[in-house]
Amino acid sequence: MKIIGITMWQLDLPLKKPYWLSGGRLKFEKLDSTFVRVDTDANVAGWGEGCPWGSTYLPAHGPGIRAGIATLAPSLLGQDPRSLEAINRTMDMALPDHLYVKSAIDMACWDILGKVTGMPLWRLLGGTNADLVAVNSSISTGTSDEMISLIRDAYSEGYRTHSAKIGGSDPTADIARIQAIEAALKPDEKVTYDVNRAWSPAVALQVLNNVSPRGWIEQPCETLQQCAQVARRVKQPIMLDECLHTFGDHLQAWRLDACEGVKVKPNRVGGLTKARQVRDFGVSVGWQMHIEDVGGSALADTAAVHLASSTPVANRLACWLCHHHLAADPVPGQGARNVNGFAAPPTAPGLGVEPDVAALGAPVSVFE
Repeated sequence: MKIIGITMWQLDLPLKKPYWLSGGRLKFEKLDSTFVRVDTDANVAGWGEGCPWGSTYLPAHGPGIRAGIATLAPSLLGQDPRSLEAINRTMDMALPDHLYVKSAIDMACWDILGKVTGMPLWRLLGGTNADLVAVNSSISTGTSDEMISLIRDAYSEGYRTHSAKIGGSDPTADIARIQAIEAALKPDEKVTYDVNRAWSPAVALQVLNNVSPRGWIEQPCETLQQCAQVARRVKQPIMLDECLHTFGDHLQAWRLDACEGVKVKPNRVGGLTKARQVRDFGVSVGWQMHIEDVGGSALADTAAVHLASSTPVANRLACWLCHHHLAADPVPGQGARNVNGFAAPPTAPGLGVEPDVAALGAPVSVFE
């Protein structure tokens, strides 16, 4: 089997309403997503999606994915998409780093492998059953009352785990906000307070040593070293996210005792192949993990749910579904969706999501 074509589409995915994170520093109103189809000489095609959360959240942006795939395509044509490690070595040789560029290609190759073996991705990734995965809400930064209102709305849709965006330079305001949210929680729900790098170590210590949340604190500071400094001085479990890109970053986080858990996002780390490596390392060192993607439609969400479903229950936390925040749905009715606070991976071979080419519009690039 050989790759004979790679086709790309670009779609703007508007959010239902503006979204603020990182202490209100960053505002988002739409996402720039790239859909990729990898065609083979066996008449089997695979689909992938790469969708950064805007251009200010991480060192990634939508046009960069498309430019990167244009660079990679000549090296991938003629390769066997089922040889996932070889595909990744080819991409890393042709374009060092730029991991987010490679995720959609890797995802499409996994889709092909699943289709030709007749197995869903959750089985190929190590699962024995299509386990339901808890889904968590994502609560935009706002006043205490605004955030509590969003949590109550999410609760009514089945969410029992929430990711509340806080952070800034005013410790008193964040202390008050955490205390208000904790007081408003029902017994069966919990919150991860996601700072998105917005605190300095000093502010993190002032806030965290004056509150008693029942959940996690996520990415309190900009760098891994700053987060490790905070982790040694607080009682709350720390989860790391944006400072972890490579396997080496995760290894260093473990060596520094910087966290008790991580977020594993295929788009950020380079695709499902590398995300599985990180997941397996996390299992071996006892981390708990949120496994979800950076952004995108139900196509990208479903790939992450496959990986989450195949993760041991003791190490698996919740999975965020970006498509819940979108005003557009390019794969309506397909893939992993929130049903009373849980999402199920498809049981069809491969990814289990098949976009309608006509609905995607004209492709932006075709490589043959």
